[in-house]
Amino acid sequence: MTTTIPPAGPQLPVPRPAAAGERVFTLPLEHGPLAPATARHTAQPILEAWGLDEEQVYDLLLVISELVTNAVVHALPPVTLHLHTTADQTGRVLVHVSDGGPQPTTAGAGWAAMRPDDEHGRGEAIVTTLADRAGADADGLIDHWAALDAV
Repeated sequence: MTTTIPPAGPQLPVPRPAAAGERVFTLPLEHGPLAPATARHTAQPILEAWGLDEEQVYDLLLVISELVTNAVVHALPPVTLHLHTTADQTGRVLVHVSDGGPQPTTAGAGWAAMRPDDEHGRGEAIVTTLADRAGADADGLIDHWAALDAV
């Protein structure tokens, strides 16, 4: 099952077809401070519908929030959330957040820099603690991902 929510702007990624047994969800996000909350609030019912328990959903929402926040703070648009479960019944959920690559250093401090210092710098540690694997790939857009067991 593939679910795509259309973006508010002109950017619309083309979803790939899901194989039998796979579940795929794609959400284009606004590039701004509301993106992490939008991602969490939209992903929660999807993850619950996929049969994940409360603790699994909580962990995934935290990873989603951190990856989306990093994309909005440190990268250019577009920002898109992708969720995927595999057809091989491994119980793994893949979270991908793609973005437009690093912001130029001349882009300014932005809204996140105005937050207190104790609200910065924990995202990578949170993701690597909760995820079984995490990383980044570049193929045009930058894709930050995390894989979490959901069994």
